[in-house]
Amino acid sequence: MTAARNPVLPGFHPDPSICRVGDEFFVVTSTFEYFPGLPVHRSRDLVSWELVGHAVHREEQLDLSTVAASGGLFAPTIRHHDGRFLVACTLVGGEGRQGSFVLTATDPAGPWSDPAWIEDAPGIDPSILFDDDGRAWWCGTRLADPGDWPEQTEVWVRELDLATMSLVGEEHVVWHGAVEGAVWAEGPHLYRDGDGVLLLASEGGTERHHAVSAARGASPAGPFTGSRANPLLTHRHLGGDVGVANVGHADLVDDGRGGWWATVLATRRLPLDGARADALQGREAWLVPVVFEDGWPVFAPGSGRLADEVEVPWADEVEVPWADAQASGATTLVDDFDGPSLHPELLTVRTAPGKSRAQLGERPGHLRLHAVSGSLAEVAPHAFAGFRLEQPSATLSTVIEAPDAATSGLLAGLALRLSERRHVTFGVRVGASGRVVELVLHVDGEDRLLGHADAPEGPVELALEIDGFDAIARYGPGERDARDEPGLGERPGTVLGTVVATVDLAPLSPSRGGGFVGVVGGVFAVDGSAPGTRDERASAWVDVDLLSLVHAP
Repeated sequence: MTAARNPVLPGFHPDPSICRVGDEFFVVTSTFEYFPGLPVHRSRDLVSWELVGHAVHREEQLDLSTVAASGGLFAPTIRHHDGRFLVACTLVGGEGRQGSFVLTATDPAGPWSDPAWIEDAPGIDPSILFDDDGRAWWCGTRLADPGDWPEQTEVWVRELDLATMSLVGEEHVVWHGAVEGAVWAEGPHLYRDGDGVLLLASEGGTERHHAVSAARGASPAGPFTGSRANPLLTHRHLGGDVGVANVGHADLVDDGRGGWWATVLATRRLPLDGARADALQGREAWLVPVVFEDGWPVFAPGSGRLADEVEVPWADEVEVPWADAQASGATTLVDDFDGPSLHPELLTVRTAPGKSRAQLGERPGHLRLHAVSGSLAEVAPHAFAGFRLEQPSATLSTVIEAPDAATSGLLAGLALRLSERRHVTFGVRVGASGRVVELVLHVDGEDRLLGHADAPEGPVELALEIDGFDAIARYGPGERDARDEPGLGERPGTVLGTVVATVDLAPLSPSRGGGFVGVVGGVFAVDGSAPGTRDERASAWVDVDLLSLVHAP
């Protein structure tokens, strides 16, 4: 296989940054309020990608416990220097420590260090240039003060002392964007290019007007002169009916074979109400070929647009030891909770060191969810474990077993989560009169009950069949082994069980729900009892036998 299928990292994988070490490429992406954070993917051919670890993999590394949706870990940059990997990032929001920091590791799979906080580094989107003379330079973005227009930002540069991880010397403001009046000149990266330095940055915000521009200077401190061709890459001029939009946040890498490439973020858009809206996957990581002409990068030469497939001429010469899940365009993510650890792709919401939320080992072959929050609408750590929704068509399914002794208030099952303001829950609610299966859409503080039915005794199977912005909720007895028989979670379109209701998922589109993330689908448990008694109720838990997310090609 010599063609990379775009997006190369499907599902919520925004703000991709890339570097090459020898014959291998490494990409890191944003995770905002989710944990583990900052996934590191590896490839040898730019076609198939393997998750090797997370730069934030210990809950004690960073405090995400009070970060609101789309706060947290913004726009990391990954680089390699002198035998170690470095990830620069910014933590935004919450009551814990905020600001920019650097994590380091000799192995991208980890372990990664505790954060080295960078003092006097205001703003977001940090990046590091290791220059030819041995010096290192830090660049970032911040709001201009005072600005000449609302949301004007500036890119600033300062030398970084690697021994102390501190900024030294004079600060230089080097860029305000290529277009007068453009907002959010952000995501800057510096590259040494012969006798000069190339600055790459995006502007226009990370939605419709997103665009990539470039400038050149004699040194990292500038001054910089913009390319006469700016913006060098954008889809904003294609109109609202385009199938791929929001293109920006580029990072360059040479392939060691004379070629250049860039990772960028972009969003797939689907028809909705006679127009188009951002797909539930949100901002994803795409690959685009690059050539240099007269010292300037040319993105997607000949077309200037992102392509569904990108030919990598040398890819078939490379041996890739891990399976290429992109070959068919379909992926299956399953955790039967029989192993010693959770599936590496599973995400939970926020951090809560020392608090048991999603625990293996309390019952063999099951994940025990302890309901530590009262509702997914709370800005709090949750008992939640989910996969990124990678394709518009998919089936999310689970088998849960709520304990008979559970007191009134427990709700557990499946959730599709965009934020605390926008999510769908399909689960079993335990009340004084028994157990009920219910489908609820939560929009801006309001719960909308879409359907309900009496829950069967014993284990319950739940499934959400997703097709674009529509979903069907089904349930049935969970006595049979869903891992051995076709049915819930096996193949989209073949789900067994009784339909409870359908749900319009349009409110979960980032176009309507806002924010910087995509939809994550998984299992959850909450306890709606009075907050003052919640932590004392040992019965507020549920066992999960299986979580499956099957994507259609």
